[in-house]
Amino acid sequence: MALSTGLAGAQRPASARAQLVELRPGRIVTRSVRFRPGVYRLPAPASPDSALITVRGDSLTVDLTGVTLEGMDPALDPDHAAGIAVRVEGGTGIRIVGARIRGYKTAILVRGTRGIEVRSSDLSHNWKPRLFSLVEHESLVDWLSFHNNEGNEWLRFGAAIYLDNVSHGLLQGNTVTQGMNALLMNRTDHVTVRDNNFSYNSGLGIGMYRSSDNTIVRNAVDFNIRGYSHGFYRRGQDSAGILMYEQSSNNVVALNSATHGGDGIFLWAGNYTMNTGQGGANDNVFYANDFSFAPANGIEATFSRNTFVANILEGNDYGVWGGYSFDSRIVANCFANNRFGVAIEHGQANTIVGNRFLGDSTAIRLWGDSIQPSDWGYPRHRDTRSRDYLIRGNRFDGTPRILNLANSSGIRAEGNDSSSAVRGGCTGIPAVPPPYADLVPALPGVPREIPAPPVARRRRSAIIVDEWGPYDYQYPRLWPVDSTHAVPLRLVVHGPPGTWRVVDRRGVTGPDSSGSVGDTITVTPRPDDSGEWLLTMEYRGAATTSARGARTAAGTPLRFSYGTFDPRIDWALKAWAWPDSLDPRRDGTWPRLTATTPILQRTVPRLDYMWYRPTIRELPQARFAFEASGTVTLAPGEYTLRSLSDDGIRVWVDGRLVIDNWDLHGTEIDYAALAGGRHELRVQYFQVDGWMELRLDILRGTQRSTGSPGPH
Repeated sequence: MALSTGLAGAQRPASARAQLVELRPGRIVTRSVRFRPGVYRLPAPASPDSALITVRGDSLTVDLTGVTLEGMDPALDPDHAAGIAVRVEGGTGIRIVGARIRGYKTAILVRGTRGIEVRSSDLSHNWKPRLFSLVEHESLVDWLSFHNNEGNEWLRFGAAIYLDNVSHGLLQGNTVTQGMNALLMNRTDHVTVRDNNFSYNSGLGIGMYRSSDNTIVRNAVDFNIRGYSHGFYRRGQDSAGILMYEQSSNNVVALNSATHGGDGIFLWAGNYTMNTGQGGANDNVFYANDFSFAPANGIEATFSRNTFVANILEGNDYGVWGGYSFDSRIVANCFANNRFGVAIEHGQANTIVGNRFLGDSTAIRLWGDSIQPSDWGYPRHRDTRSRDYLIRGNRFDGTPRILNLANSSGIRAEGNDSSSAVRGGCTGIPAVPPPYADLVPALPGVPREIPAPPVARRRRSAIIVDEWGPYDYQYPRLWPVDSTHAVPLRLVVHGPPGTWRVVDRRGVTGPDSSGSVGDTITVTPRPDDSGEWLLTMEYRGAATTSARGARTAAGTPLRFSYGTFDPRIDWALKAWAWPDSLDPRRDGTWPRLTATTPILQRTVPRLDYMWYRPTIRELPQARFAFEASGTVTLAPGEYTLRSLSDDGIRVWVDGRLVIDNWDLHGTEIDYAALAGGRHELRVQYFQVDGWMELRLDILRGTQRSTGSPGPH
């Protein structure tokens, strides 16, 4: 596939003819316009069928150079963002240039348009949800599900740019950071996405659904991640640099930096293929991309036929996870220091040729399982034996296990070479052997180099995710090396180059009075019964941009801090195992259950549990219940009691039931207002089976964040 030129078949409009006008809410644009520069604080209409600016027509330019659109106060939490800033309805040959749009659920929505161009726009700091997976607690409430979008269900996730039923276009030179999703494409074709920075978002850099014949080239889509806490959990929770779903075929993805994502690329054939065994997300070419340092997979590509050539896959759990792939070509890639280089279950007729494996624990694993999921239509319609691989001309260096086969047949391994030497990591774009040169896509006028963001080659430990998503190293911050409850506690000073000095300590001793960014410091928290301690520092150094987009000039002193608010509660915890006759979901059963002898009694400092298998040895795998009581004393002010539960929970404050979510459910969030003073707390909880999660927090102020939209 050759590189698309963008506005194919449409007259290219000229902004020089644009009229200079004031920007007012509800503006309908039908001819080229240039809005008067300035900062406009304009909330968008709540209806998803409306927008702040609506564009209708042909061959027109909307020039927003020098304009900043703000849908809300930038100081507010980003889950307050709402509405659509710019909506393009139909038409041909539409250009949007120079925009700075922030504080909306969707910055630019384009529907039914042929020939769209979005250039040189900063669409950062739009909607994203609060996350509840913190340093030592992963919550399933943060898991994403992009599996259905037949009715534009993806709109609930928000996006800086959302393309729906768009044909032909060019997105170039845009920046989207610190949102949830940068670009979502639904039923979109022949669009070139080039030279954009779509990094540091909490969902996706680029997402595609039923979108084919597009070119994704030389973009930075790094650190699009959630569900990672170094040393505690590394799941990614279905975040990704690039996601390609449901019959998205014949796309070229080349020369992108997609490091430190939940996956680098996450390709899935789709529900149609899973049900019928037909189709797939097929014949996509992935050339010379950097898919390194993913907590899960550098490349996950399943139930489909694709080509992967000259990519860099280093420091992932799996370099390539290719479950049920068929007729796919994995050629001339560099795999380094992955747990598995290539892992494919139930694959057929795949080619693994001319790759380098450096220090991977297992280079290639191929297998088939005797039993496959009974609710999948795919294995009922397709041959899913693991069979007929060509493994030729690969180089294995410092790889303890080269080939791991199980229930596989027809494996041809020939002309491979190995040594015990370990030669570090991947360097540069791998060379493609001449017999496979035709796999390299034609990209006229595109430099053959991958963008090199400054943090892209750091190891996976560089991923820091807080309650609002990934940290981008553009401002100073303190972050724990390990447990947040350790005493003493080690903290790293992260940020741009510069120095720090301590300006205030409350309830904490240490560290030294000053130092440099990159230091590891040690502090000893000594909180009183309020459970609060705070260390405040002042930074001087390079220019900074905060997580909310506030900019500070180089050399300007900037304060930053780290601390906790964890009011002391000595919880008296009891646990019971329950049989069917004492199922706590039945009315009147709880008193009878708690009248029996507990299987566990202890005093704990906090209610914070989650597991698939119990981490408390006295508890059974399923069907148990907790009751906990304790007393808390809070200074005057407003507070919020927040619970995360899977399954049922009830919470009483001073004998009053304030949270009542007493049924079988996945992880859900509940809130109750709490005033200052002394309070008696009581919690009841039951678990049926599967994932168990129980957490109770007391927060300052008023919170009602609902978290990430659930599956549809």
